[in-house]
Amino acid sequence: MNRKRVLMLIGIFLLLTGCSDFFMICSLNPFYLDKNITLLPEIEGRWSALPLRLKSDKPGKKEEKEDPKEVWKMTDTTSVWKIERRIAKETKKTSHGKDSVVYTPMPYYTVQMIGSGADSSLYQFKMVIFKVNNQLYADFMPIDNTGLDKSRMAIESYFRIHTLARLLIRDHQVEFSWLGAMYMKQMIENKRVRVNCQWNDSESRLLLTGSPEQLTGMIDRYAGEPRFIDWENQPAMLKLNRIN
Repeated sequence: MNRKRVLMLIGIFLLLTGCSDFFMICSLNPFYLDKNITLLPEIEGRWSALPLRLKSDKPGKKEEKEDPKEVWKMTDTTSVWKIERRIAKETKKTSHGKDSVVYTPMPYYTVQMIGSGADSSLYQFKMVIFKVNNQLYADFMPIDNTGLDKSRMAIESYFRIHTLARLLIRDHQVEFSWLGAMYMKQMIENKRVRVNCQWNDSESRLLLTGSPEQLTGMIDRYAGEPRFIDWENQPAMLKLNRIN
């Protein structure tokens, strides 16, 4: 499939999967390298989600915050976030020809948004935690969303788009701050960061197309400097409080 066709389908995907809300930058490729992946056992469990609002950057003013309703949908903050390490299950033949089930812990986590009633899973994501310059980050990618199976176009055009969040654990709470779409667009336009990208005219939206190596290099160089990326002032931020 040629590049133009791929980008057209990505545009359809962004529209159908909610990645067209402009609050998080999306990438065609992962933000991490395998060598930087790390495990964080304390993140496993069930959590409630509370929006964190954007702080004012105007000096001399009290902290101002955006209405989180403009950023998060109801499912994001009313669902239980169930985080657990992915365990792969595989059936293998023993030397005697019998079936044997092998369980293998994977180096990533699944994040399920669970609604009320019968422990129903609404959305599910793959979350890879990785470390660059001693700072934790999380790469989120949709695994399966219930709405996709209701549209042939959504199924045919489904791309696994990645988003990037800084991860902090403090006071036994987990905080995620996603790199903003318009924030990233301004950085590129002002030549404060160089990374391969594609502008989608139909969706008026930027998609990162750089390799994991390039994206990791960007994080290494810019993500640890507040003058480049102020993680406390991204539009999409959540705090998770442990339920159990």
